[in-house]
Formats: sequence, C-alpha cells, structure tokens
Amino acid sequence: MLHTPERHDHPYAVRGGQSAPVTCVTCGCRLDDLGDGFYGHFQPMGGRDARGCRVACVELAHDSWGRAVAA
Repeated sequence: MLHTPERHDHPYAVRGGQSAPVTCVTCGCRLDDLGDGFYGHFQPMGGRDARGCRVACVELAHDSWGRAVAA
C-alpha cells in the first residue's frame, strides 16, 4: 500500500491511478492551484509564462487535466 503525504508542495491530479502534477497540455508547464478545481500558470505576465514563453492560454484557468477553460 502506498501512503501519500498529508501536504503536497504542488497541485496533484490522479491519472491512471498515479498521482501526478497538473501540467498544461499546450506547453507542459506545471500549474498552480487556483482553488475550486481550477489551475493556472505560475506568475503569468503580459501573455508570457514563468519561463518567458508566449503561450495563448497563459492567462486562462485550466481544469485538472491541464486543458484551458474558456472564460
């Protein structure tokens, strides 16, 4: 039996029975938990993600599968 820690440093989703960080399907960035089941890019600034890449979904909320959700 696997035991998971009480607290995670990153948001996690369960995929195929395995815990995994929630990542954006467009660019692969890890996403921060925004609450209410939504996730977002870390520090989106002017259409760019934390790495400085231009990503169309950087300022949109994402679901637990990493897909951008239309506002």
